[in-house]
Amino acid sequence: MSFEMIGLLTIILLFVLFLMGLEIGFAMALAGFIGFAAIVNVPAALNLVAKDIFSVFSSYGFTVIPLFVLMGQLGASGGIARNLYDSAYKFIGHIPGGLAIGTVGAATAFKAICGSSPATAATFATIAVPEMDRYGYDKRLSCGTVATVGTLGVLIPPSVTLIVYGILTETSIGKLFLAGIIPGLIIAASFVVTLFGWSKVNPRLGPKGRRSTWKERLASLPPVIWVLVIFILVVGGLMQGLFTPTEAGSIGTFAVLVLTTLKRDMNLKKFMKGLSDTLRIGCMVITLIAGATILGHFFAVTRTPYMVAEWLGSLPVDRNVVMMIIFAVYLIGGSFIEDLAFLILATPIFIPLVLKLGYDPVWFGVIVCTITMIGIILPPMAINVFVVSGVTKVPIGQIYKGVYPFIVGMFICLFLFLFFPQIALWLPNILIK
Repeated sequence: MSFEMIGLLTIILLFVLFLMGLEIGFAMALAGFIGFAAIVNVPAALNLVAKDIFSVFSSYGFTVIPLFVLMGQLGASGGIARNLYDSAYKFIGHIPGGLAIGTVGAATAFKAICGSSPATAATFATIAVPEMDRYGYDKRLSCGTVATVGTLGVLIPPSVTLIVYGILTETSIGKLFLAGIIPGLIIAASFVVTLFGWSKVNPRLGPKGRRSTWKERLASLPPVIWVLVIFILVVGGLMQGLFTPTEAGSIGTFAVLVLTTLKRDMNLKKFMKGLSDTLRIGCMVITLIAGATILGHFFAVTRTPYMVAEWLGSLPVDRNVVMMIIFAVYLIGGSFIEDLAFLILATPIFIPLVLKLGYDPVWFGVIVCTITMIGIILPPMAINVFVVSGVTKVPIGQIYKGVYPFIVGMFICLFLFLFFPQIALWLPNILIK
């Protein structure tokens, strides 16, 4: 049997394992093991699995993932998100859809210390939705907003998705963090425009809130300033080469812990919850990477990524059309498989083609993360929608109706980034030589 046929059968086996409900990381590892055993032999496949698992779980570079996750979990447990939401509400809560727009602003600021989308969605589902209920907001708008703003953590640093992409493609995490800032803010602005227009067209969806005094507004700013200081400390120090990404995660986590402790928003119960959630998320991501590493070595033997690259690269079409085909693969795959898992699975296959076409890997990281943002709220595997539904007890179908208007703006931003790559590359190009 040819390598190509074994590669095809292994991919089919992989999707069968997915449909059977096997955890994605284990499914990738098992499919890679079986495929490698079929090509070489069982002892060699066992040796491959042992070496790959050990190298991933003992890698110092991967410690950056749980550290940045912990920073976000401590921030969520310590009340930072609530303070940011209160500040955003005091400034813009009085305009149509103001509470929802305030949620976008607060979530954007919160992403400066939290890289987990589900964590952000769950946090603001607990904080923002009850407040919007109090002012008579429609559930479609309130829950759709909360599910959508959680996606900002995929692109705005410190993003776990950008970190994983950087590790997979050996791209500078510092450059990726800088590249994600402007596109992330543009997408956040598209959320604001969507909410304002939606509330203007149908004022009953997002009634105006109470107008706060300037004294109340100014009094709400200190938490925002502290988050900005932590963000500058972490990202600025990383850019200046003062510390490595892992050290940046450690310093950021310690800064958040000190801030929440001094404000008396942190106690032992909240701290243990943050550790528990971090352990769960960190183990999930590392297991995904280990499984993808095993599967990736199998693909390397079969030369599958290079064959895909050669086939797509030989198509008699413009390179932007090829990129749109890649976009479609990520969107379709991410709609049926957890989006981070599909990113880990697909990126090693497509990155050789992207480089061959002359695209910048930093720019492609921004593109992949934007597609991942869409996939997080796109049916049927819309993880943020499930999280918000679980917290608020609102039917999933009703929340889907609330996220569709945001998806339109996200697609517009995606094509804007495709045709104007300097939107993503300008900041890293001027700050990192």
